[in-house]
Amino acid sequence: MDTKKCNYEDEVKRLAANLVDIRVLSEEFEIELKYASKDNFIGREIYSRPLCAMQKSTAYKLIKANEELMKKGLRIKIWDAYRPFSAQKLMWDIMPLHDFVADPNKGGSIHNSGYAVDVTLVDTSGQELEMPTGFDDFSEKASRKSSEMTEAAAKNLAVLTDAMVRHGFRTINTEWWHYYDEDLKERVPLDISFEAIAGYEPSDKDNICEL
Repeated sequence: MDTKKCNYEDEVKRLAANLVDIRVLSEEFEIELKYASKDNFIGREIYSRPLCAMQKSTAYKLIKANEELMKKGLRIKIWDAYRPFSAQKLMWDIMPLHDFVADPNKGGSIHNSGYAVDVTLVDTSGQELEMPTGFDDFSEKASRKSSEMTEAAAKNLAVLTDAMVRHGFRTINTEWWHYYDEDLKERVPLDISFEAIAGYEPSDKDNICEL
């Protein structure tokens, strides 16, 4: 028996079994999944349905961050969460930019395991607060270190980042909207369909991404 492969398959099944639609746990988020619509850099629907899934442990961290922000009259808006590995391949084929799209041939994205979210802030009316850029801006303006960031955008980003980091998330410099769970240990890509997540039960027919 190949112990390494067995352990990998066990981890895939564990991660897949713990994917959850965050709306099952909380109805306090604004959700606009960009890749389940045509409002994205590809200009077409990439996801088969607008299911906002992530690891359950990640979801609880996000709920805590949102609860803190709600006390300030703000709310987290989710643009992306779990992303099937097949969707990652499609994105890379269209836009192979290492700084903005994770290479599926090198492990893919943290989104593929359900440990990452792309988020922004909205006010009580649902209006998005000013941030450095819109979503999926493939320019240096999207950097957390951008010299073109306005004072208002910097302030709003700091409020979002403080809450997210306090409740267990980390950031990357190239995409201000991207946060990932600090408890991520290993990047294990999943290709579980959105249709399968709600009633997921591990089986020998699971899609396992051999890298």
